[in-house]
Amino acid sequence: MPGHSDRLAGAGLGLRRALLGPLLSGDTPEVDFFEVAPENWIGVGGRLGRQFRELVSQRPLVLHGLSLDIGGIDELDTALVQAVRRLMDDTGASLYTEHLSYCAADGHLYDLLPLPFTAEAVAHVVERVQRVQEIIRAPIALENASYYAQPHAEMTELEFITEVVRRSGCDLLLDVNNVYVNSINHGYTASDFLQALPLDRVRYIHVAGHYDEAPDLKVDTHGTSVIEPVWSLLAEAYQLLGSVPTLLERDFNLPPLAELLREVEHIRRLQAADNVGLMGCAHG
Repeated sequence: MPGHSDRLAGAGLGLRRALLGPLLSGDTPEVDFFEVAPENWIGVGGRLGRQFRELVSQRPLVLHGLSLDIGGIDELDTALVQAVRRLMDDTGASLYTEHLSYCAADGHLYDLLPLPFTAEAVAHVVERVQRVQEIIRAPIALENASYYAQPHAEMTELEFITEVVRRSGCDLLLDVNNVYVNSINHGYTASDFLQALPLDRVRYIHVAGHYDEAPDLKVDTHGTSVIEPVWSLLAEAYQLLGSVPTLLERDFNLPPLAELLREVEHIRRLQAADNVGLMGCAHG
């Protein structure tokens, strides 16, 4: 079993099947770690399976799930979680992450939908997270999700995230693009929200692009390049946290690999700038 995955650091890239060939055909020192959706690779063999395992044997790997339905009311899919654990053992991936949302109701809905911000929902999610962590045998990390309507809220989004993380013992996958998107769509200050999150529980960071539907409506698509306000929010996160491992997500409209690697390199430059700033403070 590979033993490199605990050394998560630097700048990573979301691994899509279309990228396997280009990544295997050239040297990519810009990429420090990969992330995959486990549902896309559980049970995959043949040529694709061999290519996948060859590539992820070279660098640390994290698993970012799409269908756990951590906040849903359908029975928890423990068979999926057990399969994820086996994939972790097979690839050396040491971290399993998911979305703080729900995606099923009497069957899969093929979308990530917002949970009610209520004490009852907190308790429900906490119980399910703890069951998952018993099977995984390690803390998982939940991503702060984008959402577009919230009809039932007894607490704020920030309070909801914090309660789930603190009470379940899970970690936080900080998506700075989702913070930015939600701040525009729901009228709050992204910087204030970022600073108030349970930052001591952040395992790594996501950065991605989104679609501008209107000046006051942003849609989290992962289908475009990262924009400057999101890069600035990422730089602010580094000021608060240090150079936390950060991954570029791009799910469709994939550009040439060289363009993606330029964005990965931009992450690295922001991390380096933060390290220089910290050294200056220490020497001052």
